Amino acid sequence: MSDFYQNGIVTNFHNLSHRSTDSLEAELCTFSEKRKMGLILPSLFSELEGPALNHIIDEIAHIPYLDEIVIGLDRANREQFLYAKAFFSRLPQRHRILWNDGPRLQAIDQKLRGLGLSPNEAGKGRNVWFCMGYTLASDRTDCVALHDCDIVTYERGMLARLLYPVANPQFQYTFCKGFYARVANNKLNGRVCRLLVGPLLRSMQMVYGHSEYLEYLTSFRYALSGEFAMRTRVLNDLKIPSDWGLEMGMLSEIYRNYSTRRSCQVDISDNYEHKHQPLSDEDGTGGLARMSTDIIESVLRKLATLGVNITNDSFRVLKATYYRNALDMIEIYSHDAKMNGFDFDQHMEEVAVELFAQTILDAGQEFIAKPNEQPFVPSWNRVVSAFPHIYEDIYHAVEQDNLGLV
Repeated sequence: MSDFYQNGIVTNFHNLSHRSTDSLEAELCTFSEKRKMGLILPSLFSELEGPALNHIIDEIAHIPYLDEIVIGLDRANREQFLYAKAFFSRLPQRHRILWNDGPRLQAIDQKLRGLGLSPNEAGKGRNVWFCMGYTLASDRTDCVALHDCDIVTYERGMLARLLYPVANPQFQYTFCKGFYARVANNKLNGRVCRLLVGPLLRSMQMVYGHSEYLEYLTSFRYALSGEFAMRTRVLNDLKIPSDWGLEMGMLSEIYRNYSTRRSCQVDISDNYEHKHQPLSDEDGTGGLARMSTDIIESVLRKLATLGVNITNDSFRVLKATYYRNALDMIEIYSHDAKMNGFDFDQHMEEVAVELFAQTILDAGQEFIAKPNEQPFVPSWNRVVSAFPHIYEDIYHAVEQDNLGLV
């Protein structure tokens, strides 16, 4: 059972009673009469061949309140797209697959690229951005949720709890973030959130000064969770990163556009597990190294827009401050693990912290070296102003792909 405290500047929804999924879904069905709900699933084709997504789709197939499911499919050729159509065909809800590598959506991407409006790099952020565009083009939902496709422990109550705060007509929330404990195989997981994000935000407040923005980020218990829900209208004005900074960038955009009273977070699971990233790939990049660099840059960019003077010298101070705070957190987590009877590898924890400390310098150098870089994907409001028929084009392309005209 989670605690019941409200000790941040965003509202916490706890799982105090373990209310049944059937009870939550009954209310959501009532809410859906006034607020239609949808789901976005960004997926790599490789995830269709793993055990997690197969189970996720079996669970989603039993959800009664969803009006639309939008699936973003990356890294799929024609044969794989056809396989994906058959794979998702068991869903009884209206669902559409965005074949992001298909000729129709690629042609639209080229038009956007010609106007300087296309995401610069492939990845989850780009996938999510196009799914958001289709959701706006379809115009069938008032609330939309998003979650990853690699959740091994998925059950449909997660989605019910995630959507409830933004779907309830009596609530004022526009954005809801999921949180959970990352515990599995008798150990603490979630290294990037535990050992990078938490100590980093604390260190940034020490180095750059207190700000409501940093306090806002600190209020989220699992800032890097890939599960969130929002009113669909929110999608119009979001400028999100196309890289691993998506989750932090999303929080930053919500902070920019809405009062903190309109944000909340909800405990969605007692048992959450998904695939793990290596610390780095064989060449020293990728994995958690690339992820952490993107995350740090995302926060630095937002601080700069708030008027914080970020200099080369400050990164060395930030690295040293972070390193000390992170080592202190390792000690605290080791005590927590011991009290719970968990295994705890202090050596590997410190190896991760050393890597994250280096990425602070790497991210700082990248940030300083590219002052004119466009860090965000343009909002859909901007895209529509430059490309007035974009929604019709996306909708038509997706419909043709899904009707079998490939």
